[in-house]
Amino acid sequence: MTLLYFILICYGLTQILVYGSIFNNIRPKKGFFGDLLKCPMCTGFWVGAFVFLVSPCTELITFEYSVINMLLCGWLSSGTSYIFCTIFGDEGINVKRN
Repeated sequence: MTLLYFILICYGLTQILVYGSIFNNIRPKKGFFGDLLKCPMCTGFWVGAFVFLVSPCTELITFEYSVINMLLCGWLSSGTSYIFCTIFGDEGINVKRN
């Protein structure tokens, strides 16, 4: 269950950072951070690393602290955030028809 909570937390935070209108005025448009915050895969990695680092502050998710676990959580968050952002949009499930 911990992994499911982790994935959903990371997806939610990534979705807010990349697509949330609340950040439209302060989200950088150019440069490194501008590129980072356009991409759910890139932002997802750093969100996963951040959530891993703050995990001791909650009982909801618990991981053993190590650099390898931080990288694994970043990669997991990156992949699942990208997949979820590709599948789900504002109008529901994205279906491409040719």
